[in-house]
Amino acid sequence: MDPYQLMQSAVDIVNDSAHPVNKIAAALAGDGPSGHPFSVAYTNYWPLPILKRIGPDRRIGNASGTIHAETACILNAPKSGGARVFITDPFCPNCAKNMAEAGIRAIYIDHKGFDKDFSRRRNEHFEDMSMYICEVAGISVYEIRRKERSITPILEISPDYTPPEDNPAQILSCSAGKRGFHEAIADAHAFYEGTPFALAAAHDPDGAPVVIRASTHPVPGLTRETDSALLEKTGEKYSYYLEPLNRVMMRSRRHGLAVNPQFVYSSRMPTSREQVNAVGAGLTRLQIGNPNDCRDTHGIAAAHSLAEKGIITYRTLSPRPKNKP
Repeated sequence: MDPYQLMQSAVDIVNDSAHPVNKIAAALAGDGPSGHPFSVAYTNYWPLPILKRIGPDRRIGNASGTIHAETACILNAPKSGGARVFITDPFCPNCAKNMAEAGIRAIYIDHKGFDKDFSRRRNEHFEDMSMYICEVAGISVYEIRRKERSITPILEISPDYTPPEDNPAQILSCSAGKRGFHEAIADAHAFYEGTPFALAAAHDPDGAPVVIRASTHPVPGLTRETDSALLEKTGEKYSYYLEPLNRVMMRSRRHGLAVNPQFVYSSRMPTSREQVNAVGAGLTRLQIGNPNDCRDTHGIAAAHSLAEKGIITYRTLSPRPKNKP
């Protein structure tokens, strides 16, 4: 697929964004689970349940109610592993983390995006954090000029590079249905030994039932053992860590898994941003191990807001011991 046409497909829809100030669009192109090429394009947007029942001016916990364009493309892609993303503007660190977990191999940024006021205001985050995430995660980044039909490397990564991970997300075979889901939860609690995690029942591209599970983890390319000093310097707005539910959502798209929305579990209450992304992914039900435990109080506040408006139903699901039926 022609990169200039793909970049144009994002530019063509950017003004469709309902955001009053920061209008951003992205396109994602790759090969689907069956090997057929595809592309999708989205702006940043408010998911309809949030827009209609809460409105665009209220925060969900400490997160805005919007889905970023890059993340929207991932959530709506048949498969994101190995795909390319074309963005009208430089991307934030959170989207960089999502793209790393989703297996994006290259990012193209429209050259006009670097001149926008929004880009200048967040340039420090882009240069110091977003680009570093791409470097360690193995994502090449380019500036693209449609009129001149030119592509300039900003960061090029060897195709042989594989980012290290000390606890990668896992896809495991399982029995279908409620019993298999409960068994998967018990296994995960035993495996993660108190570390926050999330999992979802799904089907792989061949239709076989699987469970995908993941714990809190630094972005691919960083490990707790080798990068502890950097991880401790995390700022207030952004972190180098990916939270469990976000990892499950992004990794499922990476491998083209079809998640069953009735069987999604988090050992603790997800963060505000995770919950907003879950709404963007079409999830309406979350099963929580300990709803009073969360990375911060904002996640619990977000759950109250979403539950009150009937956007997500939360069910406390105490894990069964592994040796009990």
